[in-house]
Amino acid sequence: MQALLQVGLLVIGFVMLVKGADIFVDGASGIAEKFGIPQLIIGLTIVAMGTSAPEAAVSITAAFKGSADITIGNVVGSNILNILIILGITSIIRTLNVKESLVRVEIPYMLGISALMLILGINGTVSRIDGIILWIFFLIFLYYLLKQAQNGKEEELIQEKPLWANLIFTVLGIACIVAGSNISVSAASALARMFGMSERFIGLTIVALGTSLPELMTSVMAARKGNADIAIGNIVGSNIFNYLFVVGTSALIIPVPFQSKFIVDASIAILAAVILYFCCWKDRHLQKKEGLLMLACYALYFGYLCIV
Repeated sequence: MQALLQVGLLVIGFVMLVKGADIFVDGASGIAEKFGIPQLIIGLTIVAMGTSAPEAAVSITAAFKGSADITIGNVVGSNILNILIILGITSIIRTLNVKESLVRVEIPYMLGISALMLILGINGTVSRIDGIILWIFFLIFLYYLLKQAQNGKEEELIQEKPLWANLIFTVLGIACIVAGSNISVSAASALARMFGMSERFIGLTIVALGTSLPELMTSVMAARKGNADIAIGNIVGSNIFNYLFVVGTSALIIPVPFQSKFIVDASIAILAAVILYFCCWKDRHLQKKEGLLMLACYALYFGYLCIV
């Protein structure tokens, strides 16, 4: 009975996270479009940060509650899911054309950040100093995006909702995300203890999948509507945001444990980024065959998780 209660709470938490992120993205994207910010930049920043808000809320909440093991598992697991599952599914639904800047700058930056995460954690802890380093790279990325936005400003778009309505949506979205994260972390931790599962496994699978639902929904909907810039930019931006802001902020709150087993998971995240880069590099698009390759790679990884 207790297990069913925790599963129910976990589902409620995930629903709040997904709905909160959805509302946040609507509001924040509306604000960004009001000021003529290009679609790719919206995908890499507003949408990416909005859909990564569940990871941020869950990981930072976990750090405050002393369950910092969930932080790395959630972030690394989400980043692997984002590429191999979400872009895999999205590219099967529709061929995604890839912007030149993604191949030249953003994907290589994500790859470099993935490697940096492994280097910082290989000694067993992501310390407060490491958190500062991650935040420095986060500010560098934000500066780059700011310059990109200034160079590619578009004409102001006609908005269905006024600015004040978008602001209310943004605030309500954040409130749902914070509340949902509290419920999710508590329920996931309780289930892990109840069934003798490690917080690493819970973070890499259940929590990672739950917090990646906004990315999945956003990317699939963007692809179906022909907005490939948002679909891919959302994933690349989310992965960068997850490592630099989420882990960086969590580490500033409390040193984050990086178990030796996470070395394998972090390496898989690097491999996933490499696969994405080479899939995009040749002809600047993702097709069904690349999507199937990504899903097959995740199936192998999940099999590994079930064995160890």
